[in-house]
Amino acid sequence: MTEILEVGADRAADVVAVVHAAFADRPVLDPPSTALEETAATVAAALAENGGLLAVHDGRDVGALIFHDSGSLLGLRRVGVLGDARHHGVASLLAERAEAVAAARGKRGLVLEARLELPDTVRFWQRHGYVEIDRDGPRLHLQRLLPRTVTLPTPDDTQAAGRRLGAMLRAGDLLILNGDLGAGKTTFTQGLGEGLGVRGPVTSPTFVIARVHPSLGDGPELVHVDAYRLGDAAELDDLDLDTDLDLAVTVVEWGSGLAEALSADRLELKLVRAQDDVRTLTLSPVGARWADVDLTPLA
Repeated sequence: MTEILEVGADRAADVVAVVHAAFADRPVLDPPSTALEETAATVAAALAENGGLLAVHDGRDVGALIFHDSGSLLGLRRVGVLGDARHHGVASLLAERAEAVAAARGKRGLVLEARLELPDTVRFWQRHGYVEIDRDGPRLHLQRLLPRTVTLPTPDDTQAAGRRLGAMLRAGDLLILNGDLGAGKTTFTQGLGEGLGVRGPVTSPTFVIARVHPSLGDGPELVHVDAYRLGDAAELDDLDLDTDLDLAVTVVEWGSGLAEALSADRLELKLVRAQDDVRTLTLSPVGARWADVDLTPLA
């Protein structure tokens, strides 16, 4: 059994022992990691300031990480798992608990550094929703933004949320919109078009697959795509939209698993309609574009 503990300075000796053992087991890097230079004193100071996590498997300390403050994001550093404990899901448990801590602290997401020379580590974080936002030589800066959930009691609220989001968007933005039939995708997109100030009416493009709505002012146009009948991402990429997506806001309904390749920066949205007709909208921002965008006004 694995237990993930939130720890402070009193567990510094345990954390530094795990960090030293985990990082000593890694390939030699150039430039080398400074993790082995950590002492109980430096770790205690870091834990006293922002805390950390310690993974205990069958009574033995096997994984750890240290938090650091990164403004609106929660930073992760010195993430390590002992070599003989790497097949028990310890790293995933640490990552999941870190997300919970970030949410509890009111952070908008998490950020960490990974080394290009450690592709398995990079792939691990990518599988957990982290994307590269920057790099410094072999050091990759990876970020995961936390989802936000908004309750929409009526269709008017759904349209109003779309309108507020539309006012925040800019040219090049990609929105992937999912939800069952009747969940309110078209209603939401109608509000989005109003917020963007594009020519309407905005209706479901099911039979034409895509519609382009020009701006009524100097803002971006809206490209509204229905990917329900598309077989794969190649068919989506081959659509003759007669517009430059970098100059438009693109909304792809039913786009999950198809539209992600269009941009590393995107906003994934899911609408769920309950039996009482109340909708729940979950927004999952991905990429550097959304790092400084406050989605609170949608609530």
